[in-house]
Amino acid sequence: MDGQKKKDAQAPQVLTVDGLRLNVKTQELHNGHGATHLTPMECSLLATFMRNPNQVLNHKFLMKNVWGTDYTGDMRTLQVHVCWLRRKIEENPCRPTRLRTVRGVGYRFSI
Repeated sequence: MDGQKKKDAQAPQVLTVDGLRLNVKTQELHNGHGATHLTPMECSLLATFMRNPNQVLNHKFLMKNVWGTDYTGDMRTLQVHVCWLRRKIEENPCRPTRLRTVRGVGYRFSI
């Protein structure tokens, strides 16, 4: 088993942070208002944030850990996925309190 697969197998399948419960295996998010199904990339991105609460995760780290690439020349894919996640986890996605932008650096999942 390679390193990444072994790491994934050891990671918890259900993450609970700040009223959010994410089942990584089924890609189902419970946010206090019901259940929502996430796409594989949304699930991977949210799991990365939930495993690193209150830490600034830079663009390069997120692209490497979620998309498996070192390319950071175009951040639109990351920005769009963050936007989609905000619609699913924020009370007001236009004024996020959980998934905050750290301008020029990345994002922080605040709890």
